[in-house]
Amino acid sequence: MELTDTARRFIVHWGEMGTAWGVNRSVAQVHALLYFHGKPLHAEEIADTLSIARSNVSTSLKELQSWNLIRATQVLGDRRDYFETSLDVWELFRTIVRERKEREFDPTVRVLKELVAQPGFEAERADTQDRVRETLRFMETLGAWSDEMLRLSPGTLEKVLRMGANVQKFVRGE
Repeated sequence: MELTDTARRFIVHWGEMGTAWGVNRSVAQVHALLYFHGKPLHAEEIADTLSIARSNVSTSLKELQSWNLIRATQVLGDRRDYFETSLDVWELFRTIVRERKEREFDPTVRVLKELVAQPGFEAERADTQDRVRETLRFMETLGAWSDEMLRLSPGTLEKVLRMGANVQKFVRGE
């Protein structure tokens, strides 16, 4: 598949942003191609289009599947797996937030709870105990808020985000 200049710029930029977000550049570029193209592609076509090794594409596809960002599908008359992603940017956002929360945020909350519950915690300095407990309270509050936001429909979530921006303008006196 031949990429347009727009497609090429989108995919290259998404790959650069992926590295800023802690995601391998090839993984981000594969996802960007699937999103931009909007139709299922097989691994060979992805490798040829992006000029990356087939093994790199395979690894990237597995990573994207583990994040629930792509799914395999079939095309009638073709035995190869094709891959597609959601074309709904809100659904992609919600998936990424949900996955990052489960992988990064929730384990930290569990460790903080364990620290506070362990017998030796009371032997720590009072100000240290306060900081750990305050961090736990903050993370539990933020976790509960994000869980509620993930339950909202995309339309309602967009309204909440816009309302929050308007509240900020009001508070600043703009």
